[in-house]
Amino acid sequence: MEISPIAFFRSPFTSKFGVPRQSGVVEEVEGEVVFHKPYDNPDAVRGIEKFDYVWLVWGFSENLRNRQSPCDKENGMAEEDRVASHLLVRPPRLGGNERVGVFASRSPFRPNGLGLSCVRLKEATEGRLIVLGADLMDGTPIYDVKPYVAYADAHPDARSGFVDTTEWQPLAVVFPKELQEGLSEADIRAVSGALSQDPRPHYHKDPSRVYGMPFRGKDIRFRISDNIVEIIDII
Repeated sequence: MEISPIAFFRSPFTSKFGVPRQSGVVEEVEGEVVFHKPYDNPDAVRGIEKFDYVWLVWGFSENLRNRQSPCDKENGMAEEDRVASHLLVRPPRLGGNERVGVFASRSPFRPNGLGLSCVRLKEATEGRLIVLGADLMDGTPIYDVKPYVAYADAHPDARSGFVDTTEWQPLAVVFPKELQEGLSEADIRAVSGALSQDPRPHYHKDPSRVYGMPFRGKDIRFRISDNIVEIIDII
């Protein structure tokens, strides 16, 4: 089966770094599903405004590890060997130290590179959906949109594997007032929410290291020490 995008996502996050690792975790993040022809026809989303949430089926388009590289081919790595090397992953929720099966995780490095996100529908306009809480970077291809229906999709008493047994505390964020100029209240909340989730790779623990998170054309500069994120500059 061959699939093609029906839309692309517009997000304030222009790189993978800083994008929330799960949908709904940072509801302040606003983005847009922009349909292209022929799916930009209003008939394609007729009635969708009666739903509060929708599912997005999308592609991890920036994860090159999902595809066999020319180097793999030159080195004689068979496709089955490449796939076998990705059967185990290290979820950030487990500190990056414990391995679980790829199908027991939400790792972006998947056999077919497909993502699934539940987002809040804020508004449906001609040719686009405005949504909240997405975990997609700018330019992500969207392959399908489906309405969320509570009676079938919600399972509030379900077990959640290692998530149930692993404590996760968001980081405190220090965002100086003088650096907030030029950002809307929604953007300030979105930046703070994203940084509170600790976007660093699990093996980065140097408190003196300065990171940069691209956000809406700006570079949010910050460092992390003792579970506190300090925003030090915006370029």
